[in-house]
Amino acid sequence: MSNYDSLYEALGEAEGIRDLVGRFYPKVQAHPLLAPLFPEDIIPVMEKQILFLTQFLGGPPLYSDEYGHPMMRARHLPFPITPERAEAWLDCMTRALAETSVPGPLQKLTIERLSGPANHFVNTVSDNSPSL
Repeated sequence: MSNYDSLYEALGEAEGIRDLVGRFYPKVQAHPLLAPLFPEDIIPVMEKQILFLTQFLGGPPLYSDEYGHPMMRARHLPFPITPERAEAWLDCMTRALAETSVPGPLQKLTIERLSGPANHFVNTVSDNSPSL
């Protein structure tokens, strides 16, 4: 990472983020836990994800410029995000990164960076959780 100013730069800037998102969403659409949360027309979701990841990973504030403060937890509240869904999302991103030319240590760092928000969005207990 020392050769780069940000993960955005390390991942290939705009072209790299667009490529990653293009590899990621087919995995999401095929995942039994994630697919039901997304609309059939995934293109607008992909475009927002590109803007968000660009900003979140240290690039220009494209998401904020277009939509205001990300408030990502609030934006995800209408959807039942369980711990299993957060892990599934991270797994899809891990597999998408593995298909790129991004070096392994940068892939790992990217997933570590995305793990915080993915788990922060959890708003529904697991169906597998024991009753209290």
